[in-house]
Amino acid sequence: MSILIKNGRIIDPSQNIDEIKDIFIKNNKIVSINSKIKETANTIIDATDKIISPGFIDMHTHLREPGEENKETIETGLLAALSGGFTTVCAMPNTIPPCDNQSHVNFLLNKTKKLNLANVIPIGTITKKRQGKEISEMHELKQAGCLAISDDGNSVDNPSIMRKALEYASMLDLLVISHCEDKQLAKNGVMHEGYWSTILGMKPIPDISESIIVNRDIQLAKLTNARIHIAHISTKKSLDIVKQAKKDNINVTAEVTPHHFTLKDEDIKDFNTNMKVNPPLRSNTDIAAIKNGIKNNIIDTIATDHAPHLEHEKEKEFDYAPFGMIGLETALSLSIMELINTKIINWPTLINMLSTKPAQILKYNRGTLKENTIADITIIDPTKKWIYKKENIVSKSKNSPFINWELQGKVTHTIVNGNIIYKMK
Repeated sequence: MSILIKNGRIIDPSQNIDEIKDIFIKNNKIVSINSKIKETANTIIDATDKIISPGFIDMHTHLREPGEENKETIETGLLAALSGGFTTVCAMPNTIPPCDNQSHVNFLLNKTKKLNLANVIPIGTITKKRQGKEISEMHELKQAGCLAISDDGNSVDNPSIMRKALEYASMLDLLVISHCEDKQLAKNGVMHEGYWSTILGMKPIPDISESIIVNRDIQLAKLTNARIHIAHISTKKSLDIVKQAKKDNINVTAEVTPHHFTLKDEDIKDFNTNMKVNPPLRSNTDIAAIKNGIKNNIIDTIATDHAPHLEHEKEKEFDYAPFGMIGLETALSLSIMELINTKIINWPTLINMLSTKPAQILKYNRGTLKENTIADITIIDPTKKWIYKKENIVSKSKNSPFINWELQGKVTHTIVNGNIIYKMK
């Protein structure tokens, strides 16, 4: 199998490439990147006016399988990922049961291999059953194929256990992805504490419930010399802590979701439960800080926190609906509209945040278009306008507040392991 992609704008942050060139793929690998390649190929893609990027990597996806296959399966989740340009997703471990042992990791990897769609990186748990009481068998998880651990959905409340987990993770060179939320401060809250929670009479979640754990976990990472990644960062206070930690050369990275820089707490006034997320949508001040953090490299990656839920679960009073929204199919478009069109960042920076940087943080051998590497490639039409229609959603669940929005930017092809797995209709 060989593919020739012609006349595309190749953006590869790993090589500082941003040029109009051709790219030739054969036997699953990138053979050459050059002007006017004359090789014959089984498939030729004219990428005129398109962007050719290393395949996107989502550091934060909930595939729901095993345990909640009525919401999403590995197959439907990966199909949604491919349509959004993601060639690899990190499967968060808060499934039923949680991913805290080798057999669970093997199940994920074997099923992924059979499906032959996108790649999956299993994320193991920090603690057994995500209960925060006893650290998981990290060595076993790493041997099975985990590149990171997380109790996502739960913060590890006990700082002594978190310290021990970071010590072991440091010895094994495992990344620790931290869900930062003090449950006592956030208890029963449903939206950001501020003007709008008061006006709407909603139970509040204060910003300090996030930043207090961000600070704690970064200090513990410094103490243990561990690699820590702050999941779905959402507040100015948290960003200020990360900024200082980076100045102090602590090994910390952070991600933000598109919904946290696109939507604000005021938007909840229509009581659309698809806007109920954890951490909650924040204030204008926080959103401005997030965008500034993206501009100044305080935030390293854009992740989706794709969290499928059933319609009847979301069709409840705001207090009782579950937290979470889907995001794999809209991440690119929202990033273009909120970050590129507003000149906060340029295209190479966006590609870096969606692909090259996640690969570097995970120590994963993707996120590049270097010759002789596996061909995981995303081709983008950056100006294409489209309506995000409910009936066209690929994910099994439809819980998105962006339904019927006019979006800009669409993935035309997603190539995984040298094969065209997704092609825009």
